[in-house]
Amino acid sequence: MARIARHPMALAAATATVVALGAGALVLPAAAADGAPAGIELKNGTLDWGIKQSFRSYVTGAAAGSIAATDGATQAAGNGPFTFTGGTGTYDTATHGTDTSFKGAVRFSSKAHGFDIRVSDVKVVTSGTTGHIDADVSLNGTVQNDIEFATLDLSGVRPGQGAGGAMTFKDIPATLTAKGAAAFNGMYKEGTALDAATLTVTAGSAPTASPTPTRTPQPTPTATATTTPAPSTTAPAPSTTAPTRPAAASGEIADGNLDWGVKESFRSYITGPVAKGKVELSGGAARNGSVYRFGDASGVYDADAKSLDAKFAGGVRFLGHEEGGAYSLDLRFSDLRVTARGTGGKLVADVSSKDRESGRVTTYDNLTVATLKVGAGALTAKDDVVELDGAAATLTAAGAKAFGGFYQAGAALDPVTAAVSLDADATLPVGSGGSDGGTSGGTSGGTGTTGSTTTGGTGTTGSTTGGSLAATGADVPAGPLAAAAALVVAAGAGTVFATRRRRTRQG
Repeated sequence: MARIARHPMALAAATATVVALGAGALVLPAAAADGAPAGIELKNGTLDWGIKQSFRSYVTGAAAGSIAATDGATQAAGNGPFTFTGGTGTYDTATHGTDTSFKGAVRFSSKAHGFDIRVSDVKVVTSGTTGHIDADVSLNGTVQNDIEFATLDLSGVRPGQGAGGAMTFKDIPATLTAKGAAAFNGMYKEGTALDAATLTVTAGSAPTASPTPTRTPQPTPTATATTTPAPSTTAPAPSTTAPTRPAAASGEIADGNLDWGVKESFRSYITGPVAKGKVELSGGAARNGSVYRFGDASGVYDADAKSLDAKFAGGVRFLGHEEGGAYSLDLRFSDLRVTARGTGGKLVADVSSKDRESGRVTTYDNLTVATLKVGAGALTAKDDVVELDGAAATLTAAGAKAFGGFYQAGAALDPVTAAVSLDADATLPVGSGGSDGGTSGGTSGGTGTTGSTTTGGTGTTGSTTGGSLAATGADVPAGPLAAAAALVVAAGAGTVFATRRRRTRQG
């Protein structure tokens, strides 16, 4: 069974002691009289997690295989992520950890490439700002029970509120473990970035002790389980099925593409009922699932230095809040460029941003929008292809200014995935989602219909104060949500409050 490790509390004593949930209030209880730690029941939980987007694309693409979500799990349309349902568990006030089990199973199989992988009995375990996703995994008939499949980093995750008072912890970064890599039959290395996970739970009753959550039985795979692990050669690496060529040397980039969604909550806001706007793509950019694809890569790769400098064609423009035939919200990214060396990198772009109050447009040339966290060994050419898969992107201070100050420096943007080829005959990986018919060929100017334009890389002219982008509320909890940081994943003030309760009773 999974472990819940004790984690020292780092929150100040002033952290909220009552967590508002819907119309009621949840008070974190003190320890039980017999010394057993008190716990809060968690129910009606869901886990939205795609495991790995590029792997899903590989299974249904190059591998000519299939994906099946069963037993309570569902998959979003367009080969999207999975939702595991029926989550039950506990929040432990002594350790400030959670332990939540979910229903559902997902099976990836390909006769052509000879693999059958099934993930079931998924559990999320957290303690403080860390955690892990556990699961039962069968690989070609060999079952591994309750392995630690992925680690979680909750240090930058802020709680939100869902329907019915549910607490939501959105886009938790997930990283593949060594056991998870083995479960993938060695297709990916330990430390590879997986899809971010979103945990949603509802607090229920507070039992006198924290019971171990009941694991939901899952059907046994049809293949006969054996004790001999499947040979590592049963499934080829997802990047290509062609014979492996020698590693590429330094050289110019022949082709490539970049997949980036800017920021999911911002996309939802633009097309939602408040902004009532739209997204326009230009210069060859196209929709690729839920994100945008920028192609026609050029640049250079240095094999010895493990460095990449790649520029991509196309632009994306966000328009919202139409007033008098013009959009007062107008933000455009174009000429995107990725530079990376070792485990660090940058996402650079030309950006134009319109101030909603003054109507003035400021343009920023070669602006470093985000810093990138690159996985160790990611910048290694294989079959004349260099991949940057799901690099975590963090908004810079300059990028925050281009957003009109709505998002603060350090905010997480959508991860960046890029693949470039060093040979015109090399095969690029299958896309991350497939086009959903998004609009292309939109305006390339991105300057809006009103206001003056000021150019310059520093973007120092053209006022961006006063909220050039409307407050969406998508990332900043308000009202009762401000107190929610005490609950569940964010390590609440249960110990502090429990002490106060005991002192009050003694007094």
